[in-house]
Amino acid sequence: MADTKTIYIADDDDNIRQVIRTFLLSDGYLVEDFPTGDLLLARFRQEPADLVILDVMMPGSDGFTVCTALRKLSTVPIIMLTARDSENDFAMGLGLGSDDYITKPFSAMALLMRVRAIFRRIDFESQKHAAPESAAVHAGHLTLDEEGRHILRDSAPLALTPTEYEVLRYLMLHAGQAVSREELLTEIWGFETAVETRATDDTVRRLRQKLDGCGVSIAAVWGFGFRLEEKA
Repeated sequence: MADTKTIYIADDDDNIRQVIRTFLLSDGYLVEDFPTGDLLLARFRQEPADLVILDVMMPGSDGFTVCTALRKLSTVPIIMLTARDSENDFAMGLGLGSDDYITKPFSAMALLMRVRAIFRRIDFESQKHAAPESAAVHAGHLTLDEEGRHILRDSAPLALTPTEYEVLRYLMLHAGQAVSREELLTEIWGFETAVETRATDDTVRRLRQKLDGCGVSIAAVWGFGFRLEEKA
C-alpha cells in the first residue's frame, strides 16, 4: 500500500530487534532492522524512513550520536531505547530531538502503542483541513498552517520535529492561557506519568531556542505548566 509506513530499527541485540520487528510487521508496517546505528544512518541517507527506533548503547556510534546526525537530515520521529534507567539519559535523548524514550526492559506491545500514537497524531493532523471561513492563527511573527502542518515565521516554515510542531501548535491555539504539563502529555503524547513530564520540559526547552526572534516566548507557569506569550 502506498501509505504504508516504513520503520527503521537499530539495536545490537538480535532478540530485541526480532521481537520489535515481528510486532511492527504484524501491525502492517514495513520494517528494516540494523545491528548498528551507523548502518541505519547510511540506509536513511539512501532512503528515509517514516519513523526510527534507536538503541542508545550500540557498537560504533551510539544512539545519541545517530539521533543528532538524523536531526541534521530530517524531522523524522525518533524513539530512543536504553537499558539505563537514568534521568540524564532521558533528558539527553529528548534534548537531542527524539520524540519519545523507553527504558529496557519494556513490553513490545507498549512500544507498538507508542509508535501507533505518533503516527495517529501525524495522520490526524495531516488530514485536517481548516474551514474556509476560519481565521488563521497568529502569534507574534508566527502563523499556524494546519493544512500544511507548518508553523511559519513570516513566510518561512520553522524546522520542527513532529512533536515540537504539536506542542507549539497547541500552545498557539491556547495563546495567553496556562496549559498544564499533564494536559500536554495527554493531548500530545497520549499518556500521563510522573517521570514522563520531562518530555514536556525538554520539548519546550528546544522550542524556546527555535523561537528566538519570532516575537513570542514560552513562559513557565510555576508548578503548573506553560503559557505562550507575545512579546511587546
